[in-house]
Amino acid sequence: MVQPPLVAYFSMEIGLESGMPTYSGGLGVLAGDTIRSAADLDVPMAAVSLLHRRGYFFQRLDVQGHQTEEPVAWPVNDFAELIDERVTVDIEGRTVHVRAWRYRVIGESGHVVPVYPLRECRKGGGRSPIH
Repeated sequence: MVQPPLVAYFSMEIGLESGMPTYSGGLGVLAGDTIRSAADLDVPMAAVSLLHRRGYFFQRLDVQGHQTEEPVAWPVNDFAELIDERVTVDIEGRTVHVRAWRYRVIGESGHVVPVYPLRECRKGGGRSPIH
């Protein structure tokens, strides 16, 4: 019998893969390491995070040291599986429709820790900027 996750891990950002702009620094790296360790140690855990429409941005510095940013569009479906179910929550008097993807972190023993990145979707679940 498969034991359901007993630990829920929440983080605003999680570093899962370098090609996935779901983190910007130390907190995301730490969260990713925590999840990979849980997978390696067979900890019954599921993780929840946020998915940004355009990910984080690429930062560039010119020769004078001035920063410019470029948005990052990325194909989330190349990395994670879209979950069909949607939920609706009321936040500060506004109805928000939320969708999720599932990314599987597989440990050394084969144990899987699912990560559920969440993001707002259009009412009715129309095509989103990330696909």
